[in-house]
Amino acid sequence: MHASQPSQTAERAALLRAAHRRLDAPPILDDPLAGRLVGAARIAELRAQRRARDPIVLQRLRASIAIRSRYAEDCLRDALVRGVRQYVILGAGLDSFAYRCELPADALRVFEVDHPATQAWKRERLAAAGIAEPDRVHFVPCDFERQALHDALLQGGVDLAQPLFVSWLGVTMYLERAAVLATLRVVGSCAPGSEIVFEYVRPLDQLPPLAAAAVEGLQARAAAVGEPWRSAFDPAALAQDIAAVGLTVVEDCGADESYARYCRDRSDGLRPGGSSRLMRARKR
Repeated sequence: MHASQPSQTAERAALLRAAHRRLDAPPILDDPLAGRLVGAARIAELRAQRRARDPIVLQRLRASIAIRSRYAEDCLRDALVRGVRQYVILGAGLDSFAYRCELPADALRVFEVDHPATQAWKRERLAAAGIAEPDRVHFVPCDFERQALHDALLQGGVDLAQPLFVSWLGVTMYLERAAVLATLRVVGSCAPGSEIVFEYVRPLDQLPPLAAAAVEGLQARAAAVGEPWRSAFDPAALAQDIAAVGLTVVEDCGADESYARYCRDRSDGLRPGGSSRLMRARKR
């Protein structure tokens, strides 16, 4: 992304969450704030895009976007049962969890970590939509490619001596491999019981032809707005990287596992695309 501009892919993800709530019943992730955050004009643009693009591709894309957030929030609930009281959202974009969470403010502190330009834009969108910033949320500016995440978290008020739950969705593919591993290493250095859920993509040569073609289309659109994809990971090699930074893989979910968990009993044929995976890892 450009240093002085918000992330366009973050806005696109919120648009797809809003579309999912309107078009897929029942929603896998019920996010009533996504549409308010992006605004009526962008929703109208989305309707025009639906008429111009392959409906199956769009359906699977919005299912993937909804599932990744639902999965992270399901894992967060498990962490709360284990006593975790800090939630760090890396690359928060227009994530709305902190603004629709019904827990008391002292039951969970939410730290939204993002590029300063995207963060400033989000706060403008919140104000324009009339969505209050609750006491639970803390904004932590950080440029992942240029700043040390450990330092940013400390400066933002995160207690690294206590366990935390981290979600990192729709970000790793935009970073170099070294930056991804550096972030995972920070989580691996946190207190025992800390956990991360993150999304990653596999190399094109590991995907079926149709999935590879869909990914190439996504890559081209991201590059066209100045946000090129920079990394992909082989699942087996990534599991070894996870162990090397002090974490243990709890779960590694692809499209088939996500379908079985969230879509199997649906009658509308909704299913996620097959390009990305969700990994859950924990500090023992």
